This record gives sequence, structure tokens and C-alpha cells, in this order.
Amino acid sequence: MPKTIGHRGARAYAPENTLAGIRVAADQGARWVEVDVKLSRDGVAILMHDDDVDRTTDGQGAVASMDFAELRKLDAGVRFGPDFAGERIPTLEETLALVFELDLGINLEIKPCPGREVETARVTLEVARAMWPADRPPPLISSFEVPSLETARDVAPDWPRGYLIDRRPDDWSAIADRIAATTININQSREDADTIADYLATGRPVLAYTVNDPVKAQALVALGVSSVFTDRPRDILPVLGD
Repeated sequence: MPKTIGHRGARAYAPENTLAGIRVAADQGARWVEVDVKLSRDGVAILMHDDDVDRTTDGQGAVASMDFAELRKLDAGVRFGPDFAGERIPTLEETLALVFELDLGINLEIKPCPGREVETARVTLEVARAMWPADRPPPLISSFEVPSLETARDVAPDWPRGYLIDRRPDDWSAIADRIAATTININQSREDADTIADYLATGRPVLAYTVNDPVKAQALVALGVSSVFTDRPRDILPVLGD
């Protein structure tokens, strides 16, 4: 994996979790991007971080209460800036098609609405595996939700899984083993040299989010972090490379 991964595309420079954001990340030199996958009420896999649409679109309401046709009418760019007005919430299929076109790698974070942990993982993996070229390295599938990662392990055992950690539970190592985690993805603001060393001692690469300060990015890599997720690819790439 590259050292620099665009977070939700290039979140500081374009609306997050949109096709425009992925294009901007690629234009800035990112070779990998990370996006969040949720389900609409009628089970369509889309890109969205929050459980509601209020922050990132011109609409209001819970994602789980809206069919895809309703979500598709929302403007997912105008809140970011007028240059992105008219940007729509993309499907996972549209996202992967663009990733293939741009020759990018991708981290698919399963970001389920409450109670849809298993379903969201299952649909995400079904869509991605149906589209994924046999000769292309697989995506990284990550989640904070252990049931989602257990489902990913069962549905796609040959695809790598990233165990996302915010506040580290006492049994984090046992969880990582149970889900057969490939990477451990940490909140860099809650970790230090000792805890990073704990993760590295499991033999897994450590990825850190969200890193927008070039100096901090260099310090994390010096501690053994393999990759950082950043809202600002064009600022981090010059110091870490790809």
C-alpha cells in the first residue's frame, strides 16, 4: 500500500465521498483513496459517512429512512462550495468504475447505519466482488464494527481486512485475531509510540487516520506506521511520497 491515502477522496479540497472527490485526490497524486459505504433504505450501496444526510447534502433525514431514488436527488456538493454544486451521492458501482478508470487502489470502509452491520458488509462485498477484475489487487475492507468485519471474513476470506480502532478496547488483540485482520487502522490522535509498538508487535501493518500535518505524518512513519489517511493528499504526498 502507498504511504499516502486520500481520506474520503480529498476531503479538504472536494466534497467527501463523491466522484469529484476521488478525481481530485487522483489529480493531486494519490494512488489510493478511502471511502465510506452505507445502504439506502432499499439496500443500495452508496457512499456516505454520517447516519443522516444533513451535514454533507442539501437535504435532511436519516439515510436508513430514504430510498436510493430520494438520496439521488440530493446535492452532495453544494455545501462544500458552488464549484461542486450538482454533485450527487454515488453508488458503490459508480465509485468502483471510476477507481478502475483512474487506476487507483481503494479502502472500502463499511460504515453501517445502526442495526445494519451484517447486511451492509454483505451487500458491499457482493457488489465489489462481482465487479472486481481477477487481475487487480483486491481492496482493503475496513470497519469499526466487528460484526461487519466478521461478515467480510466469511464472504471474502481472501480479501484483506482493516480493523479500525478509535478508543482501543482491552481485547483489541483477540478481536484482530478473530477477524483475521490484515491491518490495524488507528486514530493517531489517541495513540503514542508505545501503543503503536503494541500494534506492530502483532506483525500487522499499522495505518493511521486522519493525518493532515506533514510533520505529524513524518513522525508517525518514523514510529513504524505504514500509511496515513489524509484529507490533504497534495500536502502529505511531498513529504511521504506514494
